[in-house]
Amino acid sequence: MLKAALEYLVDLGNAKLEYVGNQVFSTQKMYPVEVATPNAINVHSLSGLVEYLRSKFDGDEKLMVHVVSPERVECFTTFNQDYNRNEMITANAMLPKFHFDNWYDTESFNIKLQSCFVANEDRDIMLKVVGNIKEEVVNTVGDDGVSQAVVAKTGVATVANVKVPNPVVLKPYRTFVEVDQPESEFIFRMQSGPRCALFEADGGAWKLTVMRNIKQYLEEALKQEIESGQIFIIA
Repeated sequence: MLKAALEYLVDLGNAKLEYVGNQVFSTQKMYPVEVATPNAINVHSLSGLVEYLRSKFDGDEKLMVHVVSPERVECFTTFNQDYNRNEMITANAMLPKFHFDNWYDTESFNIKLQSCFVANEDRDIMLKVVGNIKEEVVNTVGDDGVSQAVVAKTGVATVANVKVPNPVVLKPYRTFVEVDQPESEFIFRMQSGPRCALFEADGGAWKLTVMRNIKQYLEEALKQEIESGQIFIIA
């Protein structure tokens, strides 16, 4: 045991550092030497991402900008030269929360329409219908599977059947504020209660449109860096 201990101490004295790429290893069983590396920077806007890329804060390395989704953009180098840093910077959009395919009471739905959607004609029509629905007669509903009719106030003291618009074209906040919010179709349904819900009806095609818009925004904002070959953008 004493001999083994002495041999171990001798080996420690002969240990050297070896460089593999930009990572440091010890010849003592080739354990990597941990180096302090910064976490990826996280911003919440495309303008913040552009400011970082223009600053060249991390040097003049070539960078790839990947539009991952309508809510996320990542930036990384051609080779992960930092031991623990996969991305240089990420941008994650801060969006109001609206749950499609979920039922809301009319008051909550009214608030969500105003806070989570860009104003347009169909949104305003829906606000009028939802805001005037008469709770005591919500069972008086006509439904042919596509369009619905509900009893709503049409004047100070009168009620009438009002056709619920369907499908509706709306612009929910679903991506970064620097690009145009996508307009797409939704199925608008109502239940007794009364309760309201929206169901996506475009198969997610809006995501491809938004990702192209983000790529176009970044290409215009980083035109000089792209032309110099420092930055590449994919979506």
